[in-house]
Amino acid sequence: MADREKWYRLRYMPGTGLYEERHRVTASKKHTELSREAARESMVLLKNEDHILPFQEGQPLAVFGKAQVDYVQGGGGSGVVHTSYSHSLLDGLREKEAESKILLFGRLSEFYQKTVERSYAALREAGEEPAPGQIPEPELPDELLAAAREFTDTAILSYCRYSTEGADRSGTPGDGDFYLSPAEQAMTEKVLNTFPKAVVVLNTGGVVDTAWIRDDLAVKGCLFMGQAGMEGGLAAADLLVGDACPSGHLADTFADSFNAYPFAENFREAEGYLEYKDDIYVGYRYFETIPGADKKVVYPFGFGLSYTTFRVNKARIDEENGAFTAELTVQNIGLTAGRGLIQLYVSCPGGRLGKPKVVLVGFARTKLLLPAREEVLRIRFSLYSFASFDDLGRVKASSYLLEEGTYQFFYGENVRDLQEIEFSYTLDEPLVIGTLPERLVPHRLTGRLRSDGTVEALSLDLSVDPAPYEPERVPSGFPPENEWGQTKLPKGKAPDEPPLQLMDVHEGGISLDHFLASLSLRQKISLLGGQPNRGPANTFGIGNLPLLGIPNVQTADGPQGLRLRPETNVPTTAFPAESLLACSWDMNLLYEVGKAIGEEVKENGIGLWLAPALNLHRSPLCGRNFEYLSEDPLLSGMLSAALVQGVQSLGVGCAVKHFACNNKEENRKDSDSQVSVRALRELYLRSFEICVKLGKPLAVMSSYNLINEKRASESHELLTDILRGEWGFGGMVISDWWNHAIHEKEIAAGNDVKMPVGSPEDVLAAVRSGALSEEAVTRSARRVLEFILKLE
Repeated sequence: MADREKWYRLRYMPGTGLYEERHRVTASKKHTELSREAARESMVLLKNEDHILPFQEGQPLAVFGKAQVDYVQGGGGSGVVHTSYSHSLLDGLREKEAESKILLFGRLSEFYQKTVERSYAALREAGEEPAPGQIPEPELPDELLAAAREFTDTAILSYCRYSTEGADRSGTPGDGDFYLSPAEQAMTEKVLNTFPKAVVVLNTGGVVDTAWIRDDLAVKGCLFMGQAGMEGGLAAADLLVGDACPSGHLADTFADSFNAYPFAENFREAEGYLEYKDDIYVGYRYFETIPGADKKVVYPFGFGLSYTTFRVNKARIDEENGAFTAELTVQNIGLTAGRGLIQLYVSCPGGRLGKPKVVLVGFARTKLLLPAREEVLRIRFSLYSFASFDDLGRVKASSYLLEEGTYQFFYGENVRDLQEIEFSYTLDEPLVIGTLPERLVPHRLTGRLRSDGTVEALSLDLSVDPAPYEPERVPSGFPPENEWGQTKLPKGKAPDEPPLQLMDVHEGGISLDHFLASLSLRQKISLLGGQPNRGPANTFGIGNLPLLGIPNVQTADGPQGLRLRPETNVPTTAFPAESLLACSWDMNLLYEVGKAIGEEVKENGIGLWLAPALNLHRSPLCGRNFEYLSEDPLLSGMLSAALVQGVQSLGVGCAVKHFACNNKEENRKDSDSQVSVRALRELYLRSFEICVKLGKPLAVMSSYNLINEKRASESHELLTDILRGEWGFGGMVISDWWNHAIHEKEIAAGNDVKMPVGSPEDVLAAVRSGALSEEAVTRSARRVLEFILKLE
């Protein structure tokens, strides 16, 4: 069992009386190799002055920083994936040294390795379970620094960061999170004052201060390796020595300080609410639009360097009835094989509503192109991709529309480096795409940012109170065995008529309507709460009426892979964090990663993977940004849809999360996200809309927080009117675990299952009192059964 390559299970071959040895796919060599490939394809080369990278064969190197050993493969909380190992940066560099590609100053790395090992051992002896990346940067001995300089003139500086569910990051200088800690600063200054050439490697799950990296002349190179999964250190070394060509591009804007981000001072303004005053100006939409903000950008959205160079030889756009097709011929004009990325943007008239300077409407990557080779890329998009939502009635109220004027299109390798395409789209008058009822209207949002940098004051309606937390009405603890919904017979007595079985529906013997009609009210209610764990799962189940053949479908966390209980001793594959995978901009890669995860989900008896997560990176400080993809809704939506398609191709389900506006962790269960309808429609709901329509996930997980005074899981407008009515979602909605919502209110809103435990007695009482209709219970029970019937 210790040898993961020989880890197998016996499978009986019917009719033969024999068993065959079947190698497990979970944590198999094929999957770990894919994890390494995904990490390579996603890491971003941020700086490469004087072509310091890739290192020349035999290059002597001195590696500084405890992060070379103290590797962070991913963030904390439900996103943790338990693996049998993870490879650090030092592991990767030693592999390359063994191949005679580089030469390491061994004494220095040994110092860091022994220091890290002692630090963690001391914490464990004190009864702590330390997370990776949490020990302080050790003081660098002067003697060791001098010896390293005698060995080489080239240094690697390594840094890591760890964040977790339930807590947000710090943007205060000196805290060692967004900015360097004092100990890191001291080590950095020592090295940069001693070495004329240095390469920085960032093992972080999100945005950190990179202004010093850009500005210091001694820093010749920088690789953003992100939180790259169990093979991340090997993948980083592949790129540093040139065994692979960097092709990742940033999925976020890296600014020169935390305070450069819009309304940074308001991120922790109040425990009970969060005003989204930045409105639609988030990420590059802010930095490329608001006067003066562009000067605060260090590395723009979409930025990424390569060891080769690409050129677009031809670019054209065709339009027919509002459907656009861009065709671009991309050629590798460098000397190294590599993959190119094309990002497509539109510049819209400002009009009466205001608009970001540019908006991403599509993207595509080439295959691996040898020097001089080219490939034709096609990108399709629609008018809806860049429509505005008028929530104030300045053109047409509650409508998606395009204002009159000329729309220009650009391509490039990042949002700053754009070339105009000889094509434009002109409207002589506004074009209304669709009008919708008013939904999710805020009442306590005091203002919203305009494109000129001013803040527009909004009228308030303080008569609408946020939904209160009623702890006595909210279930806690773990789900019991489902005795509540079972129909029991006296001992020794056989039923007059055997109960109908769900398998009868699956095999076409009876309709689902017929089966549902045979269920008692108590049985239907019992389906709407979480069920006990089975096997290696630790996030509980759904269904569980054995008398009726309804299985207990187990769930498991993600999104970095399959998360199982560590005490089961079933290690799985940790892929790169979503925040790094997004930097690949590669839907095919995300599909393959999803397919591999789906294989592990299915093999371990799990039916519903609680991922992917696709909340936007509104602020760099959100503690779960490592679980989310990007600041851009199109990129988030498209990549998550590919991931869902890959997972669900194995006949298991995905629950995309957290729907919606879960953009901070502190007080996440009661924080009210106050956001304009326009920002919701164009940003925070858009990523989910794209994923739901393209990926077709079997489930959606509602978020903890409130949205405009209403708890997400109790919002009929969000879960029924928009998700199901507007987008056509036909799946099941589940709550986030142990939220503060009332079960019967959730059912009425369209949240089908309360996880991990429901309040069946309260729901039954609500039905009997008329506060909740039995029709609503039946409707949710139907969705649960439909979900189960879709599994393979």
